[in-house]
Amino acid sequence: MTRASLDKQPHEVASMFDGVAERYDLTNDVLSLGQARLWRKEVAKAVDARPAQKVLDLAAGTATSSLPYARTGAYVVPCDFSLGMLRVGKQRHAWLPFTAGDATRLPFKDGTFDAVTISFGLRNVQDFDTALREMHRVTRPGGRIVICEFSHPTWTPFRTVYTEYLMRALPPVARAVSSNPEAYVYLAESIRAWPDQPALAERLRGAGWSKVAWRNLTGGVVALHRGFKDS
Repeated sequence: MTRASLDKQPHEVASMFDGVAERYDLTNDVLSLGQARLWRKEVAKAVDARPAQKVLDLAAGTATSSLPYARTGAYVVPCDFSLGMLRVGKQRHAWLPFTAGDATRLPFKDGTFDAVTISFGLRNVQDFDTALREMHRVTRPGGRIVICEFSHPTWTPFRTVYTEYLMRALPPVARAVSSNPEAYVYLAESIRAWPDQPALAERLRGAGWSKVAWRNLTGGVVALHRGFKDS
């Protein structure tokens, strides 16, 4: 079984996701108690893709997150550095332009995209400040970023229950439904170590994004952060 450590070596993280690719979407639905689908809908609303716009969907995995943008008539590029995820995605959605790429060294020209989005992937990037700057680089002036990531519940009693679920209940459930349950132990640990909502907003500003704001989903279990690239 393969799992990454919290120093997030890229080859370890990529290998870990290669190992869970086949059942990744199913496992996420089970572990999130069905909330993952609702979160994806909220991300799509926040991105607000329009016909003919170019959208970069980073850490897209099998491209489940990319489909809502394609349905709007936007040109969406699913990008991930897990080749296993990309292979599974290509088998399911052969018409999408899957692209292998590292978030810290994106293979795109400056100002290419109207919107850049990443869901549940920024937390797995070793140097996510560099990734935020790279996303800024490939976004056109006036364009936007939307980040969906696990965060910190705002109500203290619920935060305690949530943390207990992550560290105690999630691994046994993962063993029942995932091909690589150890990967989900890493995911639980990485969620606990992730910055809270204001701290991530500050990192976005430090990477050059303006008008940064966030909105909590499911009581802060997940947060949507948004920012814009100045014209």
